[in-house]
Amino acid sequence: MSDEEEDVSGRVPQFRYEASRGLPQVVLRPRRAQPFFGRHPWVFAGAIDVIRTGDVGSVEPGDPIQLVSHEGRFIAWGLFNPISRISVRLYSWQESQPLTADYWRGLVESAVLLRRRLFDLSRSATGCRLIFSEADFLSGLTVDHYGGWLLVQFTSLALWRHREHLLAALEALVQPRGIWLRTEKGMRESEGLEVVDGLISGVEPAQPVFIEEHGTTWGVDVQRGQKTGCYLDQRDNRLAASRYMAGAEVLDAFCFSGGFGITALKCGGAAAVTGIDSSEAALALARNNAILNGVADRCEWIHEDVRTALDQLAGAKRLFDGVILDPPRMARTRGGLERALQGYIRLNEAGLKVLRPGGILVTCSCSGLVSRDDFAEVVAETARRSGRNLQILEHHGQPADHPVSATCPETEYLKVLICRAL
Repeated sequence: MSDEEEDVSGRVPQFRYEASRGLPQVVLRPRRAQPFFGRHPWVFAGAIDVIRTGDVGSVEPGDPIQLVSHEGRFIAWGLFNPISRISVRLYSWQESQPLTADYWRGLVESAVLLRRRLFDLSRSATGCRLIFSEADFLSGLTVDHYGGWLLVQFTSLALWRHREHLLAALEALVQPRGIWLRTEKGMRESEGLEVVDGLISGVEPAQPVFIEEHGTTWGVDVQRGQKTGCYLDQRDNRLAASRYMAGAEVLDAFCFSGGFGITALKCGGAAAVTGIDSSEAALALARNNAILNGVADRCEWIHEDVRTALDQLAGAKRLFDGVILDPPRMARTRGGLERALQGYIRLNEAGLKVLRPGGILVTCSCSGLVSRDDFAEVVAETARRSGRNLQILEHHGQPADHPVSATCPETEYLKVLICRAL
């Protein structure tokens, strides 16, 4: 297994430990150091030769540790977790800058500064991503800001053990109305992290919290909604797609809380929207958001698996002027990448079957393992298989509050193509 591959077997990695003097160190295998000198933050077990326990005599999950090359050259400071498939997460590439409380505060402050340039965090209707894990050099931490509340999600046991410093920094810098912890499914198995949703500090978030974007208003269930309650990353893409929907009958597949469809109605002047989702809770949010934005009379909501619903609509010869496909992440491991690409092609083929000639296809991928080139080839192969000519009109990605780390390409996860189908 290379340093960039994942062990998806579910087995806990087995490491070789040796006693040593000085600071604890993770020593890489020969010829495995280049990605980490290049500032990629993930060290998988397959890249590790030995773990030196140093003066402390042992290394526990969450302990700061030096990553060194096989020749003993310092590379970076990281946090160790022997349970995780990411055995070490790297944070500082300066030997003189270990992982102290002041260092964590500095990273949080840097992330908050960017968002203050983009948003008015004092407004009660502001929704944005405040910290984006590896992209803000805080691998394993995501923080979203909704109307004065912070939704915090840890996906690293190692970083969770330093939460006191991180949460104190957030409190001091943002002064939120409250901080609510959200958990992600599977963290106990993948990270050894056992936490439950709940209030960390301040006042419990309202149900729902209301935010605004591009002239639309959204009720967000930050306590129980998908992810942290709303897909903030599609904010600008919803508006971009709406510009092609004037007078259109629009199909919004995987509609969740109605984001693309309602924006098409309110901002783009669409005539009608049909939203499909397999979650009744999501559709309840969509119905309420349609009422909130005054477009409920032009909405139809279908509670069904999207692929089944697309087949049924095609069988009924029902056609739309715009089709939006925004599925959940399909590629979770490199081993599943080819299967995911074929899944995207089949989904887009099904979408084209209900799209009128000259109609607009908005197709999305939130799989970080699917590159921009991969996704463009998905569209090309869809055109070949369907026998339809497709023109790519616009390429989009994630907004500035979801930045991309130049040295961690996996942080560029969102691809959105707006296409015309002839």
